[in-house]
Amino acid sequence: MSDHFTFRLLAKDGDARRGAISMPRGTIRTPAFMPVGTGGTVKAMYMDQVRALGSDIILGNTYHLMLRPGAERMARLGGLHAFARWPHPILTDSGGFQVMSLADLRKITEKGVTFRSHVDGQVFEMPPERSIEIQGLLGSDIQMQLDECVALPADEAEIERAMEMSLRWAERCKTAFGDQPGKAMFGIVQGGDKAHLRQRSAEALAAMGLKGYAVGGLAVGEPQAVMLEMLEATCPVLPAGKPRYLMGVGTPDDILKSVARGIDMFDCVMPTRAGRHGLAYTRRGKINLKNARHAEDMRPLDEESDCPAARDYSRAYLHHLVKSGESLGGMLLTWNNLAYYQSLMQEIRDAIEAGRFNERSMEISAAWEKGDVPAL
Repeated sequence: MSDHFTFRLLAKDGDARRGAISMPRGTIRTPAFMPVGTGGTVKAMYMDQVRALGSDIILGNTYHLMLRPGAERMARLGGLHAFARWPHPILTDSGGFQVMSLADLRKITEKGVTFRSHVDGQVFEMPPERSIEIQGLLGSDIQMQLDECVALPADEAEIERAMEMSLRWAERCKTAFGDQPGKAMFGIVQGGDKAHLRQRSAEALAAMGLKGYAVGGLAVGEPQAVMLEMLEATCPVLPAGKPRYLMGVGTPDDILKSVARGIDMFDCVMPTRAGRHGLAYTRRGKINLKNARHAEDMRPLDEESDCPAARDYSRAYLHHLVKSGESLGGMLLTWNNLAYYQSLMQEIRDAIEAGRFNERSMEISAAWEKGDVPAL
């Protein structure tokens, strides 16, 4: 741990990076996966479980938390760390993506965003400065600039307009954030699916001397090949000594391929959402527990897993819980999924340190492709 926000590169294997982010509330081992705690909870999990699985940091959602319970109320209650019983690092997003995707009657201008809450219809104004203020009231350790995320596909002129405005908002967020020892504000690279716009955005953000950089506006429906092409254009432009965060990504395969291109941090609702809908992630790929073939299968999901949800419960029982709509089904599968994601991140970190990341990636991918072992 450190009294300051620092990032150290510990090993490289090609473009894959093994590092450590240190700050007062703890050290984040990178590459890192951040479970999404949208409204102050990682859905279907106890925080102690999340920590025990190897999570160094979780993500909180500014949009949802500003609506319920409210940023000022959260501050009066001691901040998100105390409120949720998570004394370790927290990253909050800016709320911008949710405003674009969830809020009714949103309006975007140079000043900021105005939107109507999807909860109760109340109208809110959120300029960049207010986004940073809200994140400060929540008490997060890493805060994100407000940006405009354009849905793809889109015209290049519209992508460029949003990217340029996001850069101006980044400057305003940097000023509003000021100097907060032990904390960081990250800028967000935009530019849609245009490599030259991504590079312009990355160059401008790098010149601001921020403590970290995110790549936004991807994993929004574009093919994986496009996402990877944008990373190949963007990562070399970003400062090598600062952490790089790919927002909203993704599948285990997305993570492997993005680490190979220099990404250090990830978040995604996929493992928790999939668990609540009967889908398990394992070292043998995805397993859909809704399928009837599991109804009399007494094998566990993965007999070699350290996670009790994967090792100690039969597929027949998990199938029964899912088909019956029992809450425990979603809880156990979410537990399994987050355990698998964190074990994958540890495998990645170990492989980079050992100088065999590409080899291990191929082995992991081959196991996914081979798939689940059928019951005898």
